[in-house]
Amino acid sequence: MQILVVEDDERIASFLEKGLRAEGHAITVAPTKSEGAGWLAASDMGFDLILLDLRLPDGDGLDLLRQARKDGFVAPVIVLTARDELDDKIRGLDSGANDYMTKPFAFDELLARIRAVCRRPGESSATDLRVGDLSLDLLTKVANRCGRRIELAPREWVLLELFMRHPGQVLSRSQILNNVWSYSFEPGSNVVDVYVGYLRRKIDLPGMDPLIQTVRGAGYRLVTSAS
Repeated sequence: MQILVVEDDERIASFLEKGLRAEGHAITVAPTKSEGAGWLAASDMGFDLILLDLRLPDGDGLDLLRQARKDGFVAPVIVLTARDELDDKIRGLDSGANDYMTKPFAFDELLARIRAVCRRPGESSATDLRVGDLSLDLLTKVANRCGRRIELAPREWVLLELFMRHPGQVLSRSQILNNVWSYSFEPGSNVVDVYVGYLRRKIDLPGMDPLIQTVRGAGYRLVTSAS
């Protein structure tokens, strides 16, 4: 999943980023309310979940939550905050949060709550992505092409999910690095090309049209058929 973490505490943000990336999720961290709003407004970012702190250096996280809901953002939001009063919890849930956790929290419990809010009916986070004859189950993390099961390593299915959420769109190596790996990778790293190669060998089955195209000088894109 694509997860936006709005958290100004560097220690907590790093803990969440590392832990969730290890689970195979693509993580974007915003340390302020304004940066969180900027990421939500970005036309090429389709977040499946927000983890939201309330005490941010430039305002209340609830204001960001209310505005996001007003703008039509319907994916789950879990509040992570030190505010533990009942009134705070009620305000958070009434403002549009799907769940409310107080700090400190156990990471395993957070994972369980993420699974819970993402499988509730009526939410925007679909459990199945389809592009042409390729499908990806976001809960079981299993891909299929023409009914044939495709086993993927964690980083491979995060990469495939990114492509499948942006079919036909050219994704630059920088965009892929920022969404699938941490920002610490050197811009000249060939890790994107290596993993695109791994993914191609798994989803471009013999006798079928190749799905991942190289756009010279620009990046890669997922298509429904060869062109």
